[in-house]
Amino acid sequence: MKPVWRIPLADIDLGPEEEAAVLEVLRRRWLSMGEVTAAFEADFSALTGARHALAVTNCTAALHLAGLALDWRQGDEVIVPSLTFVATANAVRYTGATPVFADVTGENDFSLSAADVAERITPHTRAIIVVHYAGHAANMPAIMALAERHGLDVVEDVAHAPGASLDGQALGTWGRIGCFSFFANKNMTTGEGGMLMTDDDGLAERLRLLRSHGMTSLTWDRHKGHAWSYDVVAPGYNYRLDEIRAAIGRVQLAKLENANSRRRTLDALYREFLPAAAPSIGIPYSTTRGIPSCHLRPVLLPKGTDRTQFMAAMKAQGIQTSIHYPPVHGFSYYRQVGGPSLPVTEEIGAREVTLPLYPAMTPADVESVVAAVAGSLTEVQHQFNGRQTERQLPQVK
Repeated sequence: MKPVWRIPLADIDLGPEEEAAVLEVLRRRWLSMGEVTAAFEADFSALTGARHALAVTNCTAALHLAGLALDWRQGDEVIVPSLTFVATANAVRYTGATPVFADVTGENDFSLSAADVAERITPHTRAIIVVHYAGHAANMPAIMALAERHGLDVVEDVAHAPGASLDGQALGTWGRIGCFSFFANKNMTTGEGGMLMTDDDGLAERLRLLRSHGMTSLTWDRHKGHAWSYDVVAPGYNYRLDEIRAAIGRVQLAKLENANSRRRTLDALYREFLPAAAPSIGIPYSTTRGIPSCHLRPVLLPKGTDRTQFMAAMKAQGIQTSIHYPPVHGFSYYRQVGGPSLPVTEEIGAREVTLPLYPAMTPADVESVVAAVAGSLTEVQHQFNGRQTERQLPQVK
């Protein structure tokens, strides 16, 4: 079957190493959470420097567990960005708390604005969830200072940023809890999967209980003869990761540093080529904090550009694009909940397009995408000008 895309939006590096790791698990004949998962957690802890790493089924589960461990409940408010995947807000709702949307910093930085967050804080505010959009660090010193002033917890949504850091400190370790994603299009993948990070021993113990039905011992413990029975001390969940995905994760983690370095090289080429080829297009994160993971390459179309037509023109050239993200506060469910206007988020949400970025791309691929961007903008602008001319022609009776 002929592929639809000449250059897809994302691609993953899966090879014989992952196949061998999965086969080894199958031969051991223990598939649910066990020693391979524990080894994956230890590897991830070593990467970030966090005291505790807990593997879970996905990042949404990680965010949910973070809220439960921090005791969010009905009547509480948690400040979140709207320019994120909806799971960031949904996880707050799972706990009974209310997500309060805050605006982002600007057209170069799509992360939470500390100044706008400050305006949203009320006596009901319990926490702030920070999203490191596209793998670029949010302004963590400002967010942490604000949180400390008001006695708030900070949870980091690090779905885009494994291996990224700010001021020598891994993203995911600035707040009380960091939540990672290993979804199929992420910088490292297990298909589905996630990880929790914390330096707090008490929080780590509560997260472990909540991850597995509130049970005081696991099936693996009993299989190894370390426990004979168990108690249930909390109404927990089944958010465990299995050994097959943990095995894939260990191999992917070993590739992460090189993969992220390659992403940064390719992203630098975009930032070099785009201004000359398409000077009217906005290039967010032309400057960035710390060492990014460059998960996405967003651009901002010129105001008034028909984004649907632009993306269709890119598709006609075999280039896949996407949108990250339709603002959450604009979805039907969250419109019912209500909330403030977010002018910067709404402007970005109307103009953002994501271009392909993945380690297997070549410099020639980047040049092809950039050329397609320039051509598609010209095509869409000609169509717009043609329609304007038609409207201005005198009517013949």
